[in-house]
Amino acid sequence: MAEEGSALMSILNQEEGGFGERIDWALFIAVALLAVIGVVNLYSATSVYTLSRADMYVSQVYFLAAGTALAILVTVIDYRHFERIAYPLYVAGLMTLVLVLALGKGIRGSSRWINLGGFGFQPSEFTKIWLILALAKYFHNSPRSEGPKLLRELTVPALLTAIPCFLVLKQPDLGTALIHGLIFLAIASLQRIKLSSLFLLGAFTVMSLPLFWLYGMKDYQKERITSFLSPENDITGAGYHAYHARIAIGNGGFLGQGFAKGSQNQYYFLPDQYSDFPFSVLAEDWGFVGSLVLLSLYAFLVLWALRIASQAKDRFGAVVAVGVGALLFWHSVFNIGMVSGLLPVVGVTLPLLSYGGSSLLTIMLGLGLLMNVSIRRPHLAQLYSRRLVFVR
Repeated sequence: MAEEGSALMSILNQEEGGFGERIDWALFIAVALLAVIGVVNLYSATSVYTLSRADMYVSQVYFLAAGTALAILVTVIDYRHFERIAYPLYVAGLMTLVLVLALGKGIRGSSRWINLGGFGFQPSEFTKIWLILALAKYFHNSPRSEGPKLLRELTVPALLTAIPCFLVLKQPDLGTALIHGLIFLAIASLQRIKLSSLFLLGAFTVMSLPLFWLYGMKDYQKERITSFLSPENDITGAGYHAYHARIAIGNGGFLGQGFAKGSQNQYYFLPDQYSDFPFSVLAEDWGFVGSLVLLSLYAFLVLWALRIASQAKDRFGAVVAVGVGALLFWHSVFNIGMVSGLLPVVGVTLPLLSYGGSSLLTIMLGLGLLMNVSIRRPHLAQLYSRRLVFVR
């Protein structure tokens, strides 16, 4: 029996076929489709602007090319090498967040960017990936237990998450801080936790909300919440963005008004349609059908990430795949939710559709890690593993 088990492990550890044969083509095609849709949609979103903004889609193509090169580089390096440098990358990410507070460029009351020569980047975007790697390393090295866990057993990963969340909130950037926290919750939720501990956590969260409202949120963030709860009270102020975004979605109807013909976009009613509200542009141009295609692609990527996690050869790869899936899921939920009026406006980008180099490079880096884990899945894993590796 031991010999059979040893032989099976030998088979599972083999990476059969050449590199090209092991490429996850389903993942590749879904990402490629989203990237093309993103560039086309950005062209529509900026077609009414002057040349300084009308060429944003050209810059996006350059960012996409750089992101593709980065994703390829990340893919060809065995992801287990990233485990060895996960904590140094995490610490370096925290240092850049500290630098933002000291040297960051202020835009609209927030300091989120660092300029190096003529190039600016947003460190908080990249720390999402460094956090995923750090959590993956922690859970990979943590001992496996048979029974449900207590909350104190999640103290270390919670602290790993709390530090970047605090630094990001100081910028302030509520949306990005929430994404960090929700990535942790997505990963931690796959751990078996005692029911009493979950009730305790829920009670603590509810009691902390008033304090967070009073001392943790800026006035403009509070205005966004109140305008969400009563959108009709301030449609020319804090509720302006969400109001016109919903009108654009409604204008799209079933098949849309046509490429670059949406009235809300073309007549300057949609604010920040190239960054925070690209979904409104797509929905107005292509209607319900186009929106359904986009949502289906996002849903596929998230479910495919979970499938990759369930077949990963080790806990590190499984946590990385779940973390990237959570990154894609929560970015999509928050952005589309705020555009459609289901969530407050929090300034979270839409993966591969929103304009911005830092956001695009971060997503491509995460997708490169996901492809990395996918192509190194053991050949027979699906026959012998029905649960995520890292929760065993």
